[in-house]
Amino acid sequence: MQLATEIVVRTLTAVVLSLFVVSTARQYLMDPSRITLIFFALSGVLTVGLAIVSRVPRERDWNPVSLAITLFGTFYYLAIRTEPGIRLVPEFYAVAIQLLGVVIQVYAKCSLRRSFGLLPANRGVIVIGPYRVVRHPMYLGYFVTDAGFLLANFGHWNVLVIFIQWTLQIGRIMQEERLLAKDDTYRKYMSRVRYRLAFGLF
Repeated sequence: MQLATEIVVRTLTAVVLSLFVVSTARQYLMDPSRITLIFFALSGVLTVGLAIVSRVPRERDWNPVSLAITLFGTFYYLAIRTEPGIRLVPEFYAVAIQLLGVVIQVYAKCSLRRSFGLLPANRGVIVIGPYRVVRHPMYLGYFVTDAGFLLANFGHWNVLVIFIQWTLQIGRIMQEERLLAKDDTYRKYMSRVRYRLAFGLF
């Protein structure tokens, strides 16, 4: 039953991601100067694509709150308006910020290898790479990438979606830590690495 559920969920996730990538590509082809669209799509592919091939966890949080947070936190990009918005900074600067966010994501995900997924789960405690500095560097990468996209595609709707996204991601982090804190290894890790996202702040 668990395997069948995994297959169905991952297949649907792949379909939704494909539709988003096609839609974003169409917007980009209409205006190839909007490179931020490519990096926004790349961030989605990294997030969802790697989750599709991740290992099945030992324990997963199917709590309705966790599920709702995860669904919006993962698929929020479907609510983003990819039509041209207001460029608060030149495209090049926005892309540079996005690139930084993607690099942080890739570094974090390379450290995790296949210990990565969407729902809060215990896939083993990782304490190498950027996880030696903050406990959730992958989410930091998401935030930086979103900020770069917003700077070149500003609009009231996108601000609202990304604000909700960031708020829910904080909730997602708290849910993950609630589950992982059951593991003695993770509790020791929390005592060594104090900050979740921003060193000295949170």
